[in-house]
Formats: sequence, C-alpha cells, structure tokens
Amino acid sequence: MELYFPSELPEQLAFFGAAAAALIGLFLFLLPQTALKLGGFMVGEVTPDGYAATRASGGLYLGLALAALLLAQDWTYLALGAAMAMAAIGRLLSALLDRAVTPRNIVLALLQVVVGGLPLAYVLGYFAV
Repeated sequence: MELYFPSELPEQLAFFGAAAAALIGLFLFLLPQTALKLGGFMVGEVTPDGYAATRASGGLYLGLALAALLLAQDWTYLALGAAMAMAAIGRLLSALLDRAVTPRNIVLALLQVVVGGLPLAYVLGYFAV
C-alpha cells in the first residue's frame, strides 16, 4: 500500500491537517506525562489510569488521522474534521463555563480549530481550485 499524496492544494491542506492530528496523537500516545504537563496537569497527581486515558485519547487522534491519511477519502477527512471541531468546541465551552480562559487554552483551541478546519474546509468545498 502506497501513501497517497494529493496533487491539488485544497486536498493537500486537508492532508496536512490530518498529518498534524496524527503527530498530536502520536505525542499523546508516546509521551503522556509530557503531554499532561503541557496541558496544565500536575503530573504527581496523575494515577496510572490517567496516563492510560491520555494514551487512549492519543490513540484515538492517531487512528482517526491515519485512516484519513491512508484512505484519502472525503468521508474520512469529514470524520477527522468533525472530531477535531467538537474537541475545539469542548475546549471553548470549558473556557466559558469553567473560567479556563488562559493563554494555553486559547493556543490549544486555535490549534484544534486549524487542524480540524483544514479537512472540513476541503470536504465542504471552501477551498476553490
């Protein structure tokens, strides 16, 4: 099986969004302690179950992104974009309800919007060729 790299810019942007999501997932999957520290957790308070949950979340990001990269179908890009968009909505909702408006949350929300927005914009036709 070959890795398909798109020839048109709109699909390339979706591909790069999926690649970024895969890298984020790989980071969460392989380095949960570092990921939790960057996320604002105090690592001394995290139980092994917390690390398992972090790795599982990373596996979800990684698996969905790899499916989009390997299959290169509109519906896989749509699934990835929708998942990342919902993650961004959850982060923004937390900012409002949990008073979590911090520079870290703003940067991570923007990252999720961009990573989810690229595949969604491609699938929904917002990139004109």
